[in-house]
Amino acid sequence: MSLTDIADTKAGALKLLRSTGEELRRLYRLADEVRRERMGDDVYLRGIVEFSNICANNCTYCGIRGGNKAVSRYRMTFEEILDVARSMAGTERTTVVLQSGETQVFGDEEIGEIVKRIKRETSLSITLSVGNRPFETYRYWHECGMDRYLLRFETSDAQLFEALRPRTTLQDRVRCLTDLPNLGVQTGSGFMVGLPGETLETLADNILLCRDLTLDMIGIGPFIPHPGTPLAGKRNAYDGDPEMFFKAIAVLRIFNPDAHIPATTAYDALFPGQGRDRALQVGANVFMPNNTPVQYRKDYLLYPGKPCITEDADQCSACTLMRIEALGRTVGKGPGHGRSRFADRPR
Repeated sequence: MSLTDIADTKAGALKLLRSTGEELRRLYRLADEVRRERMGDDVYLRGIVEFSNICANNCTYCGIRGGNKAVSRYRMTFEEILDVARSMAGTERTTVVLQSGETQVFGDEEIGEIVKRIKRETSLSITLSVGNRPFETYRYWHECGMDRYLLRFETSDAQLFEALRPRTTLQDRVRCLTDLPNLGVQTGSGFMVGLPGETLETLADNILLCRDLTLDMIGIGPFIPHPGTPLAGKRNAYDGDPEMFFKAIAVLRIFNPDAHIPATTAYDALFPGQGRDRALQVGANVFMPNNTPVQYRKDYLLYPGKPCITEDADQCSACTLMRIEALGRTVGKGPGHGRSRFADRPR
C-alpha cells in the first residue's frame, strides 16, 4: 500500500476505514511512516487550562452543557490563569491551550489582556478555544499575540450537527474555520468518532473536511455518552469495532500528512492506560497534558471517565514523559507550529 494507491478520495478513505487483518496492519504501518517522514519523532506537549466550565450552549453530547444543573460552575481568575501559564514556562510544555465553555465569561479585551500578559511573561505559544466569535474578535486576539485557535466541528453532517448543537449551524462553524486561517491564525479543528446517527460515510466525510480546511491541528476522539445529557445511554456507533477509533487516526494522518494530530485524552477514557499510546503509534504526534488546577478538574467533565482529574501538574508531567520515552519518541522543542500554507507568516 502506498499513498498513490489511495487516490485521496472518499472511496479511498472508505476502503482504508474498512481495513481488517493484514490490510489493517499495513494501514497502521503506513500512517506511522507518514507521521515519521512528515512530522518526525518529536511529540509536542501542549498544556490545557480549562479556565471556565460556564457554557451558554446546550449541546446534547456535552457534560458541561448549559442545561446540566448538576454541574458546579466555576471561572478561574485572571491571576490564576497567569499563574498556571507562568508555572509552565521552562517545562517541556511549549504551548498553553486556554479552553472554556462557549460563553463570554471574560470580555474580548480581558482575554486579549491575558494573551498579552502570557506573551510578555513567558515564551509559550498560545492557543485559544472559546467557540464561535466574530472575525474582528479573532483579528484582535491575533494582534494581542494569539498563535492558534481550536474549534472542533464535531461532524460534517449538517443535519446531525444541528441536532447535536441546537440553535447553531455547521455553516457558521465552517465560516469561523475559514476566517481564522485567512487572518494568519494557525487553526485546529476535529470531530467525534462514533456519534449516534453517524455512518462510515460520515466518518470519511469528516476526514475529507479536515483536509479541505487545510488545518494545522486535528483533534479527534471517541463519542462517550455522558449521563447528564440527552444522549445518556446511547451507544457509540462503533461499539462493535473498537479498532475504528484507531483507524480514524491512521486515515486522518494519511489524508492530512502535515497536520499536528494529538493523542486526545478521550482515548485513555475508552482504553485506560493505553489509548493515547496507541494513538501515537498510528499517526498522532501531540500530547495534551492537563494543567487545570486540580480543584477545578472534576467540574470540567465533557464525558465520564475522564482520566487525570486528581493528579497535579508534576504527576501529569512525569507520566507523560514516561509514556513518550517508552515509545522511543522524543519531546518536541520550540513552539511546534503547524506546516500549513498559513503557518510560516511572520508574527
